[in-house]
Amino acid sequence: MLDNETKRRIDTARDILVGKVPDPKSQVEQITIALVYKFMDDMDKEAIELGGKPSFFTGNYERYAWNKIFDPHIGGYEMLALYSEAIVNLNQNPNLPQLFRDIFKNAYLPYRDPETLKLFLKTINEFTYDHSERLGDAFEYLLSVLGSQGDAGQFRTPRHIIDFMVEIVNPQKHETVLDPACGTAGFLISAYKHILKENTSPKYKTQNGNNGGYRGDLLSVEERKKLFENFKGYDISPDMVRLSLVNMYLHGFVQPQIFEYDTLTSEDRWNEYADVILANPPFMSPKGGIKPHKKFSVQSNRSEVLFVDYIAEHLTPTGRAAVIVPEGIIFQSANAYKQLRKMLVENYLYAIVSLPAGVFQPYSGVKTSILLMDKQLAKKTDSILFVKIENDGYDLGAQRRPIDKNDLPDALNVIREYITAIRNGCFDTSLRDYSATDSNTSLRDYSATDSNTSLRDYSATDSNTSLRDYSATNSNTSLQDYSATGSDTSLWDYSATGSDTSLWDYSATGFDTSLWDYSATVLKHSTTQRPVKRSLSRPKAVSK
Repeated sequence: MLDNETKRRIDTARDILVGKVPDPKSQVEQITIALVYKFMDDMDKEAIELGGKPSFFTGNYERYAWNKIFDPHIGGYEMLALYSEAIVNLNQNPNLPQLFRDIFKNAYLPYRDPETLKLFLKTINEFTYDHSERLGDAFEYLLSVLGSQGDAGQFRTPRHIIDFMVEIVNPQKHETVLDPACGTAGFLISAYKHILKENTSPKYKTQNGNNGGYRGDLLSVEERKKLFENFKGYDISPDMVRLSLVNMYLHGFVQPQIFEYDTLTSEDRWNEYADVILANPPFMSPKGGIKPHKKFSVQSNRSEVLFVDYIAEHLTPTGRAAVIVPEGIIFQSANAYKQLRKMLVENYLYAIVSLPAGVFQPYSGVKTSILLMDKQLAKKTDSILFVKIENDGYDLGAQRRPIDKNDLPDALNVIREYITAIRNGCFDTSLRDYSATDSNTSLRDYSATDSNTSLRDYSATDSNTSLRDYSATNSNTSLQDYSATGSDTSLWDYSATGSDTSLWDYSATGFDTSLWDYSATVLKHSTTQRPVKRSLSRPKAVSK
């Protein structure tokens, strides 16, 4: 997540440069070069502190170490000359991996004012890289300032949302992991750390606390080697690819598999599949739409439709995925959206998590959801779980300040219980809220004390009585909301006009009609959530 301090530093750096470097693109280049320069020096310092040796600034290139530039014994023009010489020559440093050398290719200092450089480097020096995602925060904030990021529909995913999705999907050490729109590789790094955590001895987990520095000491040499080969990312932007390569390398991936690749229009990697796919693909389509190849099951020119189709179709038989999508995927009535929903419901989808609008502040206030796919789970159940998140631990203003309210831990528990119940073959009703202590118990709200008792709201006093809301006066009468006019009539909202009619929103005109929003689609499965008054008060698992 973009913190205020990072934002302030980037704004300060741009303000310092603007008088000498008025072109925004050149400002981005200068700040990026300086950040990577500082980042490499920080890694060398960390290696020395841990008893190792520096990797980057050694031999003839030791004189370019960051601390040499800040030597108080050299004057302003000497500093300028040293820094200018360094960024030109680092491209030839044999100690740098090729991906780092590429960053400094054709680099140069476009001004000759030592005072400007001194102020600029002083600001860059304030960055500390205890977590390499800060580099991504800084770079993507630069793009958002320039406007290029929003135009492409690329919005940086907050770290806590990334980690939440990774915890749900639970990638394993032997599985391949893919992000087909990887940006700065945030999902890939989080998945890698998750695997390390799950393969770290309890004593080291205790030592590490919550800082994420897990050793992965339970992994064998061969498993660790294979692990580095299992992660792959694609992105259409060369800038993002370059940054992802740096990020992956600095997390131990000596040869990161990050490729500049157009996932939607190129067929070169169509036959490559993954066990786990995590993504927050671009939401926006260029003017005139995408012009994809013909291998997609759903024919569309909308990027969000094509990306979800791609992700679903590229899962292995045991594959799982978590993907962030705009709300349009859930309720748009165009044929492509209907076809996509039909494909997902029948073969892939097992849960949907609704996120609050504002999760992507300050980049966008767009309303989104997380689609959770599992090809094996989808075959074992005719239900789809819906969970609504109202608070994610941060307020929904532009600054995204931390708050005490956080629904994510409870949501994670609900989803895990749901997955476990399906895998164990003991789930034939729905988990309506936080916990279940007995298989076959449907928790519509806070608790259930009797097997096969469906608690739609606060209480149930008679076995097999379904209380959809506040009261029920007749056994086996299903009250989904305020009233019911006949036995076994399902009222999911305000009214029902016939037996066994499922109302997921305001109206329904026929049996097996799925209402994604205010109108009915042609799907035979019921897969939308009606509004709930408060977060997680009534998460639903509904029949497909």
